[in-house]
Amino acid sequence: MGSDRGPSLDPRPGADLQKSVRPPEPTFAELFTPKLITVLREGYHLADLRNDAIAGLTVAIVALPLSMAIAIACGLDPAKGLYTAIIGGFIISVFGGSRFQIGGPAGAFIVLIATVVERHGYDGLVLATLMAGLLMMAIGFLRLGTYIKYIPYPVTIGFTAGIAVIILSSQLKEFLGLAVEKEPAALIPKLEVLVRALPTWNSAAAAVAVLSIALIWFVRRVRPTWPAFLIAVVAGSVLAYVFQLDIATIGTRFGGVPSTLPQPALPAFSFEKVRAVLPDAIAIALLGAIESLLSAVVADGMTGRRHRSNCELVAQGGANMASVVFSGMPATGTIARTATNVRSGAKGPLAGVFHSVYLLLFMAVAAPLASYIPLATLSAVLVVVAWNMAEREEFIALIKSSTGDRLILLATFLLTVFEDLTMAIGVGVVLGAFQFLHRMAESTRVDSEIPLVPEDVADDVGSTRTSYEPSQMGRDVIVYRVRGALFFGATTAVSSVLDRIGSTPKLFVLDLTEVPLVDSTAANALKRFASKLQAAGATVYLTGASKSVRRSLLRDGLRRPLVRYAKDVETALAYTQTENVELG
Repeated sequence: MGSDRGPSLDPRPGADLQKSVRPPEPTFAELFTPKLITVLREGYHLADLRNDAIAGLTVAIVALPLSMAIAIACGLDPAKGLYTAIIGGFIISVFGGSRFQIGGPAGAFIVLIATVVERHGYDGLVLATLMAGLLMMAIGFLRLGTYIKYIPYPVTIGFTAGIAVIILSSQLKEFLGLAVEKEPAALIPKLEVLVRALPTWNSAAAAVAVLSIALIWFVRRVRPTWPAFLIAVVAGSVLAYVFQLDIATIGTRFGGVPSTLPQPALPAFSFEKVRAVLPDAIAIALLGAIESLLSAVVADGMTGRRHRSNCELVAQGGANMASVVFSGMPATGTIARTATNVRSGAKGPLAGVFHSVYLLLFMAVAAPLASYIPLATLSAVLVVVAWNMAEREEFIALIKSSTGDRLILLATFLLTVFEDLTMAIGVGVVLGAFQFLHRMAESTRVDSEIPLVPEDVADDVGSTRTSYEPSQMGRDVIVYRVRGALFFGATTAVSSVLDRIGSTPKLFVLDLTEVPLVDSTAANALKRFASKLQAAGATVYLTGASKSVRRSLLRDGLRRPLVRYAKDVETALAYTQTENVELG
């Protein structure tokens, strides 16, 4: 036989496995060319520009109240939300890998940002966001963006529903007009403070909030294409001004909204501060990557297009860094605004650019009017956002699903609500991985009592024959077939079957035709088993192994004289006859 040092290990006919054909690897330019350039290359006309301008205006009308409301919910002033939508949204649209992505502040970040601000202040948030931006860019340039899709669905639904619960709880103060000096970020302490403050509730603020929700619901039912959020904000502002209601507004709480962008600046940082905010930076990067790519996938599903995930992550990283340089907050792709962009007839990323420009024009022209917006109305907007992002139907469906999915969902949900978003995602992913490994292990089995080679047509015979039948071979020949992935989770089950072999045969054949992968744990278990058979005088053949499986086995020491390789079971039997192996 030939040497066992490469893919073509056996020079005899039939030993080489069929070569797999792989598509060529995409070039750097193909992976990281922004979709804006792609759209312009395809041909961009005046009609497309007009559609993008209209879509951008529609999205800006939706983003205007949301951006301010999200910033306030994070414990920041409303201007920071506008800065983020303008700067972050612009960069995401210009350099991103999706045609329709709209970037800006997102409700999913509220819990995380509020916690960071409470622990480290705004300077700590800036530093954590800068570090998160670098991490996201590194993930993109290392081409790891495609692995985000392996986050289990129950994890996504669990943390989204958990975030919805916390957003809802964070709006109770403004919704009821409670007199609370400092509101904790954690849910239980927050609820304790709010319950103690219930006697201070403001009936006017509560009435405005309830009327705002009713108006949003009514507009969406009667005129679904109208900007319900903006209509509610305008109506609430008019109501509060005309009746001179004693409720908190952006003007009374924050002094209004600036009419220009701030100068770029960064606070001073120390190494100790970097170490302190590192976990938060990882959490922001992870959540931002998940949220942005989910949003891009939603846009792909609505349009039939395909985004470039790694290019999108690089743009998201740059957008986050630029956003906080201009006194903003973390930015990401926003699912609701992106879906609105698609429904409004956007043709390309310029719609997102127009969205940012329109928001900048609002700041320049109408910023004084923002002072009249009641915080109760903005809280109503976020209550509706929380209700919509709760994924109630999907949550209930997963509760009724398998025990594993239910466990992952509830663990992620409860940890998000009561502990920490980073821990929730980490635990959910780990539980999902264990569930997958368990299912893979259960799907791996060893067969020995059925014909191991399918029927084929004999030469010059019209009927079929079975190529191999174990019962006809005698006890000196044992053939086993492994079905499924041979990895550490399945090693114990496979080893227990192999170890139950009675008397040692003279020829043992292990058919790996249906094994897509082998890891080092399984390979070493096979190595120990083959060594035991070899010591007892048996010849061991591994048949049907693909190139990748054979390469893994060779790397872990499964080579001659310990084992031999053959194309299939029949070939292994023919080799034994050629080498005069005596069979009973």
